[in-house]
Amino acid sequence: MSTVLITGAARGLGLEFVKQYAAKGWKVHACARSPESLKQVAGDIHLHKLEVTDYAAVKALASELKGEAIDVLICNAGVSGREAADLGTIDPKVWRDTFEVNALAPLMMAEAFVEQVAASKDRKLIAISSRLGSITHNDGARYAYRASKTALNMEWKSLSKDTASKGLICVVLHPGWVQTDMGGQAATLTIAQSVPSMVTVIDGLKPADNGRFLNYDGAELPW
Repeated sequence: MSTVLITGAARGLGLEFVKQYAAKGWKVHACARSPESLKQVAGDIHLHKLEVTDYAAVKALASELKGEAIDVLICNAGVSGREAADLGTIDPKVWRDTFEVNALAPLMMAEAFVEQVAASKDRKLIAISSRLGSITHNDGARYAYRASKTALNMEWKSLSKDTASKGLICVVLHPGWVQTDMGGQAATLTIAQSVPSMVTVIDGLKPADNGRFLNYDGAELPW
């Protein structure tokens, strides 16, 4: 049986990831601050109450799951950082919180679970990033969010180098502009359009894809 671990699993993209993998017959470790909403989802789902910035709790969960191979680790939890978005409204606390959740927490998850991923068949380490983190596509504003996702992209590129000897496939995915609490209702994609496409992309990743930045439909994105 294949196993996936997903953060930010209680709503939005994370919840749909749980449903998609459960429907495929995978064992799903669903991590969220309030995982109770997942109790109604059918499948082999294991709920874990986890705040991704509680690094002692992250290490404790990794210890609890020690010896269990994790085929796909999806670092999905994130915040929008809108309150620190534009020049003239920069709030250092919001900026730090945005970086904590979007950049540092995924790296701490990767560090804690790298051996479980390396011990699996698929060996895929996935971060949900954003096209807004692309320096090439930068058209201004959204300072905290853009910078945090650029940092995440850089980390995953480093991970792709540092874990290559373990055979890991480290990839960052842009889910598209999706109709979630973070994306808003004006977004151009539904969750049902974005997440199944990302699952298909993840399923198809090969060792040669290590270190890539991909759109939800598999298209290459510039850093």
